[in-house]
Amino acid sequence: MNAFDSLPGALAAILILPGGLALMLIGLIYEWVNRKLIARLQNRLGPRWFQPLADVIKLLAKQSIVPAAAHPTLFALLPMIALASVLTSALALPMLGLSPAYAFPGDLIVTVCLLSLLTLCLSLAGFGTDSSFGMVGAMRALMQLFSYEAPFLLALLGPAAAAGSWQIDEIMRYAGAHPWMLFTQPLGFFVAVVGLMAKLEMAPFDAPEAHTEIVSGPLTEYGGRHLALFRLSKDAALVIGLALVAGLYLGGIADPLNFLVKTLALLILITGVQALFARLRIDQSTTLWWRYVMILLLAQWLILMVTRG
Repeated sequence: MNAFDSLPGALAAILILPGGLALMLIGLIYEWVNRKLIARLQNRLGPRWFQPLADVIKLLAKQSIVPAAAHPTLFALLPMIALASVLTSALALPMLGLSPAYAFPGDLIVTVCLLSLLTLCLSLAGFGTDSSFGMVGAMRALMQLFSYEAPFLLALLGPAAAAGSWQIDEIMRYAGAHPWMLFTQPLGFFVAVVGLMAKLEMAPFDAPEAHTEIVSGPLTEYGGRHLALFRLSKDAALVIGLALVAGLYLGGIADPLNFLVKTLALLILITGVQALFARLRIDQSTTLWWRYVMILLLAQWLILMVTRG
């Protein structure tokens, strides 16, 4: 009998080996790396290594205040749904180079859709609190979602088309046995990286949470454990997004060392872009995606069809 056939063993596999708890811990570490690198590039010291974890523990210990205009049940459920959807999206990924917990044909589409639920939950959170800042942030988040979602999905379907499969682990096996798709589909890689930054609302696509304009956007009225869950959701989504792009475009993630090196290299690239570019206005962001990025992606697909034909 397998050790994980029992309920405690199954829970351990889901949470620890390397399940939800490990994923959230890695997310906190990657958040620290991102914040530390940006600080050093801006000639600041940045946070100490334990700061993201300390922030989450502090938030979990604080009382959550529900605004009078918000629906209490929805206010509490949205961060839980966001975190659950992000953690569920990791089931089909070979995290840390290990076998995926649950893989099936077409899981690439399901994974991207589950990651999008985070943005939808953030938008509903902004609308549900009846806050001016929250509603403006929610509108911006939805506008960005409608702009980048199709290009981001098409960028990930490029490697899927090359591999002849929409199953993530099969695409990664194909990527590991062939030249990196970074070199064979460079435009798709560019769109995937930029799309990941927009999905995570990282600068220069941080208009939905522009602290100098609308405080914290959709999360302005959130605090305590509810805000902690949203933060953990974003950190976990960062790791999953990096793993997805690295696995499809950088030759797969065959082992833990491979996973760490490639995802951290992508994180350093993204951090450099964050430090170089100022925040885009929401109209500039949507124009960028549909006027320029989409054209590049369609050109990539045309080249792909010609070469495969």
